[in-house]
Amino acid sequence: MSFFQDLWQSIFEPGTSPQLLIATHLSFASLILVLAWLSYATRNVHFFALLAIASILWGLVTWFVNELQQANLRDNDELAQAQEEEFEKSEKDQKEQEEDQGKRGTRPQISSATGANVSSRRVRSRKT
Repeated sequence: MSFFQDLWQSIFEPGTSPQLLIATHLSFASLILVLAWLSYATRNVHFFALLAIASILWGLVTWFVNELQQANLRDNDELAQAQEEEFEKSEKDQKEQEEDQGKRGTRPQISSATGANVSSRRVRSRKT
């Protein structure tokens, strides 16, 4: 496949590909060259500012891509599997807590709307 076909395919795939990085660097290099030439030719302060902004942006994009490549990214299947394992673990922990409460003979705690734990037994308030 040609460079442009690979570049087009990389748009629809997650992460960065070598073709995308090459196209990004070529685009920024072209922009920097044009702005440098315009700054020299016109001596206009606006082109100098744009040159500085474009240079900083190129550096930040390069830094971000490097950080992204170093990060441990997981695909959707791995995320779904991790979420399922976490759900099963929380269910198991909840069942163990219920069994422990049953062995101790205590009543299960019911969480109220305010977040406070309330015994399942009704508590009568005393009027004083």
